This record gives sequence, C-alpha cells and structure tokens, in this order.
Amino acid sequence: MTGPDGDILLAAEGLGKSYPGVEALAGVDLSVRRGQVHALVGENGAGKSTLAKILSGLIRPDAGTITFRGRPLAPGSKAQAQRLGVRMVMQELNLIANLTVAENIFLHHMPHRLGVVRYGSMNAAAAELMARVGLASIAPDRLVSTLGVGQQQMVEIAAGLSQRCELLILDEPTAALTDAETDLLFAQIRRLQADGVGVLYISHRLEEIRRIADTVTVLRNGRLVATSPVRETNTDTIIRWMVGRDLSEAHSTRVRTVGRVLLRVEGLSRQPGVRDVSFEARAGEILGFAGLMGSGRTETMRAIFGADRPDAGRVYLRGSESPARIRSPRDAVRQGIALLTEDRKTQALLLPLAVRVNATLTRLAAVTGMGGYIKPGAERRVTDRLIRMISIRCRSGEQPIGTLSGGNQQKVVIARWIYRDSDVLIFDEPTRGIDVGAKFDIYRLLGDLAGEGKAVIVVSSDLKELLAISDRIAVMSAGRLAAIFPRGRWTRDEIMAAALSGYRTEPTAPASGGTLT
Repeated sequence: MTGPDGDILLAAEGLGKSYPGVEALAGVDLSVRRGQVHALVGENGAGKSTLAKILSGLIRPDAGTITFRGRPLAPGSKAQAQRLGVRMVMQELNLIANLTVAENIFLHHMPHRLGVVRYGSMNAAAAELMARVGLASIAPDRLVSTLGVGQQQMVEIAAGLSQRCELLILDEPTAALTDAETDLLFAQIRRLQADGVGVLYISHRLEEIRRIADTVTVLRNGRLVATSPVRETNTDTIIRWMVGRDLSEAHSTRVRTVGRVLLRVEGLSRQPGVRDVSFEARAGEILGFAGLMGSGRTETMRAIFGADRPDAGRVYLRGSESPARIRSPRDAVRQGIALLTEDRKTQALLLPLAVRVNATLTRLAAVTGMGGYIKPGAERRVTDRLIRMISIRCRSGEQPIGTLSGGNQQKVVIARWIYRDSDVLIFDEPTRGIDVGAKFDIYRLLGDLAGEGKAVIVVSSDLKELLAISDRIAVMSAGRLAAIFPRGRWTRDEIMAAALSGYRTEPTAPASGGTLT
C-alpha cells in the first residue's frame, strides 16, 4: 500500500560517506512514503548498511541532507531520529542473552516508579508486543538465551515497535529465519503498512523483494543505479542493475575441452532416497543436478563421498576398471574427490578460527613441520596466495572466518579444495544465502575449475542458475536419475517434467516439499 503523492515520510538527497581508501556512498537519493515497503538491494559493499545507519542517526554523512515529515533531520543524531520515530533492526542481533524478553524489549525505557521497575506493567506490555509480531506463546519473563534465532529476531522487531515508530528499517531481517518465520514477519510488515508505517527493507533475497516490496532501489559501489516500482521490473533486471551484467553471462564463453571420464557411478543405491543411480562426469565440464527437494540429489553426493554408506553400486575414478574403495570422506579426499556441503556454517567452517586455518585444513601435511606442529609462516603464505587467486575479501588471513560475508566464506571453502587439487569437485547449493555479486564470483570460479580439467558437479535448487552455468543437467526424481540433458538440447518445461516424473508413478512419494525456481 503505497502512500499518495506528496505523502513522503523521509527524503534523503545527495548523501555521501567516505572512509580511508573507500567511498561508501556517493550522491545517493532516497525517499520512503507512509505505508510503503521500500526495498534497498545491492551486493555486499554496495553501501546499503551505511545508508541505513545514516538514516537512523548511527553515523554522520559527509554530504547531503535528510528531511523527515518535511523537517530537517540532524545528521548523526540517533536521539532525534528515535524521537521522530525512526527505528532500525540491525542484521546483527543486539539482545542480552541473560535478560528476559520483556527486559530486552524495554531495555532503554523500562517503566518504573520512584526508581523501581514495574515488572507487572512491563511484562504485560511486552506480551502485547510479542502478540503483535505473532509470538503470543512466548512468555515475557522467558530468558532470551532460550529462544531460537528467528524468535530472537522477532524480539528485536518488538523492541523497535515498543516506542513510537513511523519508519522501520530492517537490515537483512530474514537471514536467520525459517520460511514459516518469514511468513510471520511479512504478515507483521503488512499490518504496519496498514497503520501507515514506512518500511525500508534491506535484503539480498530477490524473491522476497517481489513478495513484500512496493518500490526497489538498487545501489552499486556506493552509487544509486535505479529506483523503480517493483511491479514494473523483474528479477533479471534487478540483477543486471546490481552487478552490471545478465545472469546469462554466468556461463563461460571460453571454449573448454571436455576430456576423459573422471567419475563414473554405476547402480548407486541407498535406501530410502537413492535408487540405482548411474552417470559420468568428465574433465572440463560442469554437470548440474536438478530436482525437487527430497529427490535424492544431496543423498547421492553424500554416498559418492563416503559420508553415507551406499547399499549397492560402484564408483570408478579416472577411467579405472576397478571400483574405488570409498568407505569414508577421508577415503574420498585421498582419492581426489571434494564435497562442498550445502550447510557451510555447521558442516564446513570453523567459524571462530582464522581464514588461514580454514583454508589449509585439507592439506595440513604441507604446512606442518617436524613433530607435527603447524608452521604459521607456511600457512600464511599459502593463504595469501589463495586470497589473491580467487579474490577473497578479507582484512588478512588472520581475520576470523565467521566475520566474513557468506560469499567470501564460500570462497574460502572453495580455496580449501583448490589447495587440495582435487579432480572431482561436488558443490551442493554453492550459492545459497549469498548475494548476487558473490554468486557471479562463484560461477566464475566453477568455470575456471572446469577449464583447468576438473570435473565439476553442482547441485542446485535454482534452475535458472543451472541453466546458466551447466554443460549438462542431470535431473533426479523420487531418488532416481530421470534424465540427462546436454546444453542446447533442454527446455525448462522438459527439465520440470523430468523432475516430476518419478512422483507421477509413485503415489506414496511426496509430490511437494520443494520447487525449482
């Protein structure tokens, strides 16, 4: 529900902000109307969070003006912004774990009488706010440390609504939410719209923008690229504005020589999710794996890698007539197979440790000296070379990997396997949860690896992604390999028909639970 013309809540003109060696914003204009959800998108480093912090008074701009409800908003004044009703919920949660829900919501304005906190009144008010964000079942006296991340995010939003709110700024609010929690958040946003609250919604999830936003503004390298009503644009156009090129360009135009078979799988089965799967992956190609969620794609890759013991089938490597003996991931790694799991944070990364530790894990012998001690100097040299090779954005190899963006974390995982020099690289959802610009970097890396003669297998729920980067696409359905399509001889409809084929003949199999987009 976009407000009528002239009903502008906030207007920023010519905003600029620089740091030593970095121009974070340059001449950016933005306006938000009452009852409008205005999406702000761009790659990591595009300036989205800087702009949001300026509007909420957290940092002072070097140039430009801001007006709120037609009156000047003092730059860098968080107190004035809050008095006027500008609230910001940041991506990083700012809750105190050992305090209750109510105490966190009213942390800076607890109701009191003669210096004594009125807990009854505070808990009652907190309960109303939690009900407003759809969490009436959460007791106000419950410790925040006992809540899930998604519930904690809702507590942050409830805190933002606990005082006068005219403009709510949400910075990547769904990054840690489930689909159900996201639906709950969107319902709350629509209620705020109906009340005339303006919402500035920052996200890299473009499918959400189309669901919730009225208007989208795109930043690239600190500059305004475009502002448009969402209904007048599409995802491909937004991507082009964000990164300066089309998704179709993700497929390398460099001619790659497809060579010998590096991986041959015959009759692989693991009940209940993998049934008699056979395929080949060749040097110099990207083989995509499509299918609905639960179709057996991930389970197939885990069985090949030895993470799960198959019930039947054989795996052959590099043209050998003898099957490879793979009983564990260690066996697979020793024989030149790499697996990048779909959940990098819990299954691939040591988040508190440095980039250099994470990057060299797959080949510790090369950086280990006498007595089994790691040689930090050797580790640093290897890491610095990998950082330069694949353009990992970090302060240095000493930076904790948990502080990097999702795209750069994924690059470190890829760097780990480049360092190992594996022949067969399996990527399970390699671009999930990362921004569009980082996706293009990942696509380039995948193409480069294939160009170096590796066999690259990519499992993805994003069909558009597979169509852009793959040389062939294998389609899984109900645990079986339904079809393999070579580039130039597929259509989206044919791939979708293959993905659904196994469920049509097996009524007991789930016909939903995931989509190809």
